[in-house]
Amino acid sequence: MSKTVLFELGVEELPARFIDDALQQLELKTETWFREQRIPYGEVRGFATPRRLAVQISDVAEKQPDIEEEAKGPAKKIALDENGEWTKAAVGFSKGQGKDVEDIYFKEVKGTEYVHVTKFIQGEATKELLQDFRSVFLSITFSKNMRWGNYELRYARPIRWMVALFGEEIIPFAIENVTTDRITYGHRFLGDKASLRSAEIYEEVLNDEYVISNVTKRKNAIREQLLKLEEDKGWKLIIDEELLMEVTHLVEYPTVFFGAYNEEFLEIPEEALITSMKEHQRYFPVRSQEGTLLPYFVGVRNGDDKHLDTVSRGNEKVLKARLKDAQFFYEEDQKGTIDQKLEKLSRMVYQVELGTLADKVKRIRAITGKISEWLNLNDLEKQQAERAAEICKFDLVTQMVDEFTELQGVMGEKYARLFGEEEAVARAINEHYMPRQANGALPSSTIGSIVSIADKLDTIVGSISIGIIPTGSQDPYGLRRQALGVLQTLRSQQWNIPVEKLIDLVHQFYRELNLPTRTEEEVHQDLHEFFKLRAAYLLREKGIDPDIVEATLTNGVQNFAATIEKAKLLVDKRQDPTFKYVHEALGRVLNLAKKADAMELKPKYFENDSEVRLYEAFKLVHPEYVQAMQEDRPAQALEKLSELASPIHDFFDRTMVMAEDEKIRNNRLGLLSQIAADIKEFADLNAIEWKQQF
Repeated sequence: MSKTVLFELGVEELPARFIDDALQQLELKTETWFREQRIPYGEVRGFATPRRLAVQISDVAEKQPDIEEEAKGPAKKIALDENGEWTKAAVGFSKGQGKDVEDIYFKEVKGTEYVHVTKFIQGEATKELLQDFRSVFLSITFSKNMRWGNYELRYARPIRWMVALFGEEIIPFAIENVTTDRITYGHRFLGDKASLRSAEIYEEVLNDEYVISNVTKRKNAIREQLLKLEEDKGWKLIIDEELLMEVTHLVEYPTVFFGAYNEEFLEIPEEALITSMKEHQRYFPVRSQEGTLLPYFVGVRNGDDKHLDTVSRGNEKVLKARLKDAQFFYEEDQKGTIDQKLEKLSRMVYQVELGTLADKVKRIRAITGKISEWLNLNDLEKQQAERAAEICKFDLVTQMVDEFTELQGVMGEKYARLFGEEEAVARAINEHYMPRQANGALPSSTIGSIVSIADKLDTIVGSISIGIIPTGSQDPYGLRRQALGVLQTLRSQQWNIPVEKLIDLVHQFYRELNLPTRTEEEVHQDLHEFFKLRAAYLLREKGIDPDIVEATLTNGVQNFAATIEKAKLLVDKRQDPTFKYVHEALGRVLNLAKKADAMELKPKYFENDSEVRLYEAFKLVHPEYVQAMQEDRPAQALEKLSELASPIHDFFDRTMVMAEDEKIRNNRLGLLSQIAADIKEFADLNAIEWKQQF
């Protein structure tokens, strides 16, 4: 007969950001624990609110299944002595398995007989095993822990109660001074403590005590109330999924309410209004059906619908104070000039070893200028790009950005317009922070993309130059994200600029500025490897197999847009049986060319027509191949290499490369070496596991 098991850990209010991860850990660790204990079970359901983490397991067997297993011991020649008596090895093995030598039998394994015994293990009672479940609660990790009272345990928040039930029976164990019981606690103000008669009724009992313990149901309840209010009022709510999830983890019994604020605050940029409502108060902003921001907000109360008018008025007062601050910041920030704000950057330390923010801006401007030259921008575009780079950080000294750091760039764009900057410059200030998060929007303008890449490259090269390199999960400066942003922007803009050229450009600026750095060789190697790893990550995200990723990046990242196209091309070719002929030819060249050491090619040493035909074919193909590679047309480049397949096969069929005559041998290796150089420039084709597809 099976039963339902329930474990609940009651705590003081958990931070909302802890809950998703903690619940996922609890569910996964529960399943792992039951499997390791060999306890048959059915469904595992997790529950979480700010005051509890719980897991309910259905169809749990009352005992472990009995098992009968075969144990293998020493070989027969070791188990028996010359007189046919049991040796100490055999006796020791049988005792170790809880058996006698009489229970031994022999069984052949790969032609050799070994001692075996069959042992019976009786399953233990589940109730006894469940007492060790406390280890699961204690194994949950949090980003921050605390101690309370005189207890040694460090946990996210103090533990206040625990429920542990096997059907209707209490499972006894304790954590610090808290012992398990059947008593749970409802909503802090609306509910009361409740006794759980059995594990099955957990969710229903809490519902009666004004606690919606199922996270999905609680989230859906909030969404349904928001949509109903939206329909009733004719509004269009800005339902941010991240905010919705956070609010879900802040309440146990949600009730939606709305309030209003003075229309005069609508003069503040809506980004500042929305940020103030969402980040500080966890409100959902309101728009009209046409998309205009309206002077209303929607909140979620942790309680019922009684006295909602009072709740709304209280929240309106709090929001008014917040918006008054934002209004003051906005008005103060418009005083003075951009140049006056830029002067303050020289007093703001960017990084102790890398100087001030003003120093960083100078580097960004220099990098921007060089990239603009490479892209052949016209004079106006170059001027706009350098101006955008020059003022891209001015909004960091504004009060609005100081209060709402997530508005950096956003407010810079708005203030730049107010101060009379050109539209392209203002837009680039905002875009240069893009992408702001993984898979975020990329800069769309040329100028914004240039400044974005310049800023991110300066951060990455500067950090790695002084030894700040991400390790494991540690990346406090977000260097990985910024490197991905550089690569994604280059791909989006389809610029024919090798990544290595950009890295070396910025590294050169640091050398010229005599900034503190490690050895030039170390920094160069770390930078190139860092971007290569990020490029490999993006290629794998696109479904490119690891061996093709390795082959494609053998010469570095290069033009990333073309590198992606090249990788996809090789994926297609591996699945194309007709390409096997080409691959085998090019692969044979690569293999033999390893024996060539910059050997000189002299046509006068050719001995047969196959050598001459291959040489003539290579002379025709090479310039067109080089042009295709320079113009980042990988498909055309591979097509040119493929034209060499037939003369290569003919060459190997008719020619002994490793001839006894040294001059002839070296000449043939020299020819293969030149062809191999072109192949390697495209990719390391021998790193690809071609045969698995044929």
